[in-house]
Amino acid sequence: MGLRAHLLGMAVLLGLYLALLFPFTTYMANKPYVEKLGIIPRAEVLQVISADQKQLVGASVIGKVIMYFGGLVDGGKTGEIRVPADYPAMSRTIYAALKLDPYNMDGYYFAQAILVWDVGQYQIANNLLEYGMKYRTWDWYLPFFVGFNDAYFLKDYKNAAQMYMRAGKLSGNPLFESLAGRYLQQSGQTEMAIAYLTMMAKGAREPAIRKSFQTRLQAFREVRLIEEARDRFKADHGRMPERIDTLVAGGYLKKAPVDPYGGEFYFEPDGSVATTSKFAYAGVRHAGEKGK
Repeated sequence: MGLRAHLLGMAVLLGLYLALLFPFTTYMANKPYVEKLGIIPRAEVLQVISADQKQLVGASVIGKVIMYFGGLVDGGKTGEIRVPADYPAMSRTIYAALKLDPYNMDGYYFAQAILVWDVGQYQIANNLLEYGMKYRTWDWYLPFFVGFNDAYFLKDYKNAAQMYMRAGKLSGNPLFESLAGRYLQQSGQTEMAIAYLTMMAKGAREPAIRKSFQTRLQAFREVRLIEEARDRFKADHGRMPERIDTLVAGGYLKKAPVDPYGGEFYFEPDGSVATTSKFAYAGVRHAGEKGK
């Protein structure tokens, strides 16, 4: 009797254990990848525990973020983010890695690609890039990135010109001097964005990051077509068109423009072109956008 009671008790405990374990293992197997970035120690702690392996640890940490972000992209086919990304954790992780190894270009490239375009954290990205400029003193990419962010997003044309002059001096390319002047004149921003994104897409080594740039490049090319059609309409009629479909109906656009992010293009009151997607996939909200 005692043995049977003992076996019965063990069976009850085993059943209870499995009842608790099965839902937990199912949850772990199916929980969103966004939760799997993990916790990275503070930069100061990493510096101590990595000892003389700072470059290796820094590269490993950046690789962790790249793998995490790549896992959020829809199979690498559309560049669409399937679940909201933990951007604050990504930012802290990149910062920790660059504190370990300030020469690691992948960290700066990833910060520029994701923190700027997908999160809208322009100043945070610039802070990281300017930190890198203290070490990568030969690298014209970093002032090039900062200059673009200052002009296109932050409208700080004075600093943008200075950064492009620095990029020109380091690279020996007079194009940057020209860009500095154009930024100061506050003109041609869509064209500059297209040139910038084309360069970024060609230089991106990670498929997920490259796809992100290519998608935005496609969207900006559509914007430029609308702008050119808008300007022709204004020249012919002496007024701005009120709707995008007015340009299609009038033959100024061959077909309705398509926003690769799934939104619809429209005109702002000042005539500038905008889209309901805000150039981001549904569910991805820019940190710099308040109340939108």
